[in-house]
Amino acid sequence: MLFFDVHTHSMCADQHVFSILNKYPNATNFSKPFSIGIHPWYIKEETVEQDLLIVSLQLQHKNCLALGECGLDKISETNFELQKAIFKKQVLLSEKYKKPLIIHCVKAHQVIIEIKKELKPTQTWVLHGFNKNIEIAKSLLKNGVVLSIGAAIIKNNKLQKVISEISLSSFVLETDAAEIEIQEVYQKIATIRNIEIEELVSIMNKNFKEIFIK
Repeated sequence: MLFFDVHTHSMCADQHVFSILNKYPNATNFSKPFSIGIHPWYIKEETVEQDLLIVSLQLQHKNCLALGECGLDKISETNFELQKAIFKKQVLLSEKYKKPLIIHCVKAHQVIIEIKKELKPTQTWVLHGFNKNIEIAKSLLKNGVVLSIGAAIIKNNKLQKVISEISLSSFVLETDAAEIEIQEVYQKIATIRNIEIEELVSIMNKNFKEIFIK
């Protein structure tokens, strides 16, 4: 079985795990499958145009599977209007290079949806680290945003309720920066849905390929 981890900050040595490593513009090693983007925390007005050029260049790398993480964060010190401007520029890069978008979102889900309606992207948007309630989940899914579920599923009852109700085709799985193996995330979701882990692996394999392997 092959387990897909769509967003992680550390490489897994297990040959049964396929990981997409999160990279920032200052990264130097692109030898493994990766995504690259400008995180809203790290937007600096004096360097952001150069960072966008780097992202544009690396999106053309053979190992690049997605743009991100990028997005909006209302509790970040970064000016929110600047965040929106840089997020929109990265959406356009996602479209230009035909790469799915991995999104960081804190307290800005409705704004993400509004921007998606405005820009009408053709590439898939994946909201990583989703841990909100069923109402927010349904709103995002209604607007074509795929959810990415990580370590929060282990103990978060609210998120477990979401996973018990939404379609298995509407999400992918990740570890992010958590000290957890992706197999644990798979096992918890298989338990919640009362299915064999082999069935979940098959579905997540299909979901992954539809988004990331063109």
